[in-house]
Amino acid sequence: MQYFIGIDSSTTATKALLMDETGQVIGVASSEYGYETPKPLWSQQEPDLWWQATIQSVSQVIKESGVAADDIKGVGLTGQMHGLVLLDKEGKVLRPAILWNDQRTQAQCDDIRSRLGKEKLVAITGNDALTGFTAPKILWVQQEEPDIYAQGAQILLPKDYVRFKLTGKYATDRAGGAGTGLFDVTARTWSPEVLEALGIDPSWLPETFEGTAVTGTISPQAAALTGLAVGTPVMAGGGDQAAGAVGTGAVVEGVVSLSLGTSGVVFAATDNPVIEKNGRLHAFCHSVPGKWHLMGVMLSAAGSLRWFRDTFAPDEDFGDLVAAAADIPPGSDGLLFLPYLTGERTPHPDPLARGAFVGLTVRHSLPHMTRAVIEGVSFGLRDSFELMKASGLATINQVRISGGGGKSPLWRQILADVFNAEIVTVNATEGAAYGAALLAATGAGAFNSVEEACASIIQITGSTAPGENVAAYEKIYPLYRDLYPALKSTFDAIAEIG
Repeated sequence: MQYFIGIDSSTTATKALLMDETGQVIGVASSEYGYETPKPLWSQQEPDLWWQATIQSVSQVIKESGVAADDIKGVGLTGQMHGLVLLDKEGKVLRPAILWNDQRTQAQCDDIRSRLGKEKLVAITGNDALTGFTAPKILWVQQEEPDIYAQGAQILLPKDYVRFKLTGKYATDRAGGAGTGLFDVTARTWSPEVLEALGIDPSWLPETFEGTAVTGTISPQAAALTGLAVGTPVMAGGGDQAAGAVGTGAVVEGVVSLSLGTSGVVFAATDNPVIEKNGRLHAFCHSVPGKWHLMGVMLSAAGSLRWFRDTFAPDEDFGDLVAAAADIPPGSDGLLFLPYLTGERTPHPDPLARGAFVGLTVRHSLPHMTRAVIEGVSFGLRDSFELMKASGLATINQVRISGGGGKSPLWRQILADVFNAEIVTVNATEGAAYGAALLAATGAGAFNSVEEACASIIQITGSTAPGENVAAYEKIYPLYRDLYPALKSTFDAIAEIG
């Protein structure tokens, strides 16, 4: 029996998943860590946290499974996207990594647009300049920490720092590269025009690979620390969303992945590059070789419900809280919720956007507000679907849901009604780490393609069809869409206060 490991270096933990050649998960280990917010809008993390957690998680899953290291035939990597890891010529970390959720770089985003022009930037990279991306973070260090930048020699993404520690090689996957804001998304490589405009030395950037390609092998030093065998191939893998889509089977056109965790992600695979002309959707390379994807991101999805529970009903169980909302009619008796609690990305790339309840009256109760939160998040996710359709995505046959919010039958029904589409659950529930393991297995020859791997392993376990509330939500959704334009100037003014 052959085995494969997927390693997911997320914002709060590193997970190691061990899978056999049939797709069965043999074991999972996870090691947690924190991140720093030393100033408002800042979010950063020491890269060594990922490496130490990788050592702990990988060694634990190997030990607890009893699988021989020589039987592990490949390692796939995934993790948080967009983060900036800056190394010197010796491979030493020069400063804490600036993470995907850091918002300090609005001025640098404006600078990027002024240098390239927004239209050209979107045409090349598939995306507008956003504070979460890597490119403005690089400019921030250039401009705000020139002494540190002067020592720089290599730029990596978080999971690729783990790759470097495992193999001694600098490399990245094309899905991750496309998320930096420095990629020619159609050509699937770094953009010379963007790099020249931003004054970034191309030699600082790693070589890029398709998700199933071998990027290096486990070094003797890494083997001694992790328990992996020397020479085990390490595949490129993918950014967390692309690998997560592999893990749910969203690898062909018409099948859309919806991740409903703290943030919400709508992910649609495409056979050709599809770019939303205003950059309101992310257009990235897929971790599936030769494919692309469109992606919409909501920053506070299930996180909105957690905030609501923690703030207004801290002693309430999530199940009980949501169950009470089932008795409230669609539209929550005229109460709407904007889920922009941490700014927003899609369809409004606005770090100053705020959350809001609109329409509150004395007749509204806690269950009304709970349902309004769930509906508001669902409407916000529909915004991404509407943009995808307008951009040329011809077919949405099925939505495959994952994440904590997807465990709620009520939330799945509301989503099915708001989207007017079938919502399904699948047997694969380990997300990005599982996708990374599938990419490793394909790269090692256990499957002929990623599509074959997903078709043979990932099965539908449940389905929720649109119901009687589709027509009601069709009337309410336009009211939701009108709220952000009406409140944007207020949000901007509030930001001046604090």
